Amino acid sequence: MNVRALTMIATRPGRWSLARQMLALQIAVVGITVAGGTLLAFSHVRQILIDDAARTTSAVAISVADSPAVLAALGDPDPTVALQPYAERVRTEAGLDFITIMSREGRRYTHPTASQIGGRFLGNTAAALAGRTFTETYTGTLGPSVRAVTPVRDGAGNIRALVSAGITVDKISAQLREQIATAVLTGLLGLSAGTAGTYLVGARLRRHTHGLRSAELNRMYEHHNAILHAVREGLLLVDGGHRLTLANDGARELLDLPGDAEGRRVTELGLPPSLAEALSSGEDRADEIHLTGDRVLVVSAATVRSGSRSLGTVVTLRDHTELQALTGQLDAERGFADSLRSAAHEAANRLHTVVTLVELGRAEQAVDFATAELRAAQQLTDRVVGAVREPVLAALLLGKTAEAAERGVELSLSPESELDDVALDGRDLVTILGNLLDNAMDAAVSGTPPARVGVHLRAEDGTFLIRVGDSGPGLGAETAKEAFRRGWTTKGDGRGLGLAMAGQAVRRLSGTIEVGNAGAGAVFTVRLPLGENGAAPDGPGDDTADGSGDGTADGPRNRDAADGPQNRDAADGPRDGAAS
Repeated sequence: MNVRALTMIATRPGRWSLARQMLALQIAVVGITVAGGTLLAFSHVRQILIDDAARTTSAVAISVADSPAVLAALGDPDPTVALQPYAERVRTEAGLDFITIMSREGRRYTHPTASQIGGRFLGNTAAALAGRTFTETYTGTLGPSVRAVTPVRDGAGNIRALVSAGITVDKISAQLREQIATAVLTGLLGLSAGTAGTYLVGARLRRHTHGLRSAELNRMYEHHNAILHAVREGLLLVDGGHRLTLANDGARELLDLPGDAEGRRVTELGLPPSLAEALSSGEDRADEIHLTGDRVLVVSAATVRSGSRSLGTVVTLRDHTELQALTGQLDAERGFADSLRSAAHEAANRLHTVVTLVELGRAEQAVDFATAELRAAQQLTDRVVGAVREPVLAALLLGKTAEAAERGVELSLSPESELDDVALDGRDLVTILGNLLDNAMDAAVSGTPPARVGVHLRAEDGTFLIRVGDSGPGLGAETAKEAFRRGWTTKGDGRGLGLAMAGQAVRRLSGTIEVGNAGAGAVFTVRLPLGENGAAPDGPGDDTADGSGDGTADGPRNRDAADGPQNRDAADGPRDGAAS
């Protein structure tokens, strides 16, 4: 399902996009902030201007009242003549709206409006007549004003007159409007910047989300989450730091991941080294076979890139355990068919020989020749079937014996071999013994002639013992450690899987597998525990056969496996029942 399809599913007509919602929210927040700030500023600045006007008028009024020129002019018959020019000059210089000098009774000597001189002062004077300077807001001839009133005293301290200085409220409001206009302009600039920034962020967000809205993103997440849980194949996401960022249910089951796997480095998840290396390499891989504890996985990896930058790796896992087991069985059946075809061809040659001898009149020689061939074949069958009563292994040995004879390898079953029917998984037994025999025949062919492979099978003391030795070049200590690793092979093509699968099957059956040398060749010893009545016990396998090559030839059991008489007999050439 592509992005456009999800968009069509999730889109709802009339629904605002996330970017538009963010823009509206930004405008609302900035608008409320500007409005609230303006109201607070208005209230605060208004009070500041009123207090400033009160301090200024008080200072000017006191200064005028303390002036000697005012006191001297009060003694004139008409104080207005001297006081009016003085008051106007001071008013202009101080930036006030009026300075009124009046008598104790409130008759004006000065006023900005000449017609008001001589009239009564509009305002309170009681506090000033009591000797105090005070301020008030009062509506006079010039309208509402903030004014200060103070007494004028003579040298004896007597109150001779009163002085009032004031600033109209309209003038204060004009100053307040200038401050408010600056605050509003600042808020509008902030709103514009916030709107532009939100638009740019929204455009960037739309690019990163491919134009999807929040509801669409939520719907896409729900679909992807459902897909991840529904897919049976494993899916992993590994970031550039080799940390696991996502694992679906299939991957957790296939790799047996812990619950807190996400966020941990790949090397900390307890995976086989080859698989951990594949997940953390950051390279594209296609259909690689990897072995875990009891599974065969096909691993593919693809690097996720943004331009030239690597964002991590997407890894898919497919379980091929059953398919690989069936492939192994098919290979075994194909080997049996090839052996039967070869045997049929050989039998036809011998039959022609018998017929020709009869036609030549040598009937006795024909009978002797046919009887010898039948006796050898019957002895081999009787030897294998008599010693190995486990039908799957008996059939495998007969087929491998014919295959070995065809390849020029002498495969022998040790005289001490004795095996009844055991309650172990037949497919695992075929995987173990079949791969060990294939590996032994390959090694024997590459060694010094004659090529020999010896097999010892025995069940005693609750343990099923499989020992396979060959006359090949043997394995060194370091090579033995790598023998059960995926990809190990003596052929140098890096495709070895047989011994790794044998080790995996051994672990499934809770057994151990060891590698040693006897003479020139290698010896593989497998011990599988048997429960009551020959059944395999429950429980995990020993780490010796974990496919990592931990089985070595240094332990006491391995020395016994390599040096005992049974092993020497298995690796030193044909014994009874040899397929020569």
